[in-house]
Amino acid sequence: MISFSVTALVFGVVFLAELPDKTALAGLVLGTRYRASYVFVGVAAAFAVHVALAVAAGSVLTLLPQQVVRVVTGLLFLGGAAVLLRKGGEGDEGIRRPEDQSFWKVAGAGFMLILVAEFGDLTQIMTANLAARYDDPLSVGLGAVLALWAVAGLGIVGGKALMKRVPLVLITRIAAALMVGLGAWSLWEAVTG
Repeated sequence: MISFSVTALVFGVVFLAELPDKTALAGLVLGTRYRASYVFVGVAAAFAVHVALAVAAGSVLTLLPQQVVRVVTGLLFLGGAAVLLRKGGEGDEGIRRPEDQSFWKVAGAGFMLILVAEFGDLTQIMTANLAARYDDPLSVGLGAVLALWAVAGLGIVGGKALMKRVPLVLITRIAAALMVGLGAWSLWEAVTG
């Protein structure tokens, strides 16, 4: 059974954390060079692989005592917020242009770029943390993959317009504040629970 509240929370946190990420910018660049639907298919497939790995890792964490999981996830959320604030929305991705514009070449380039760039990325670690925190892999996975796909879609199709209207620094600060809140909440529960 999918929990709408967990899915919505995960969607919001992962969406905000991914917006200022370098892979969102890479999607934007790919979308301006190639057919958007081809790019999206490759990027979406890579994000689905990453979410599945993150949820599996987070599910393993649920085997530990609950207090230990809360301390670990709290510290990881706080560390993620620090990394996000330190990066400040910077980053650019080197993108190799496929020889032709065929579906397989473009989707493959998008898939490989995201697969490599997102390995061990902040949102993948956050997804594992959330899977451990809520012990609801389906809801966490659904929220995370929908958030990543939404950011990819925005980046590919409308990234330029979004970045003109909403400063990347503001998006980064909101995501970091949410992560600090989740980290503090996890640590509070570890101490009081």
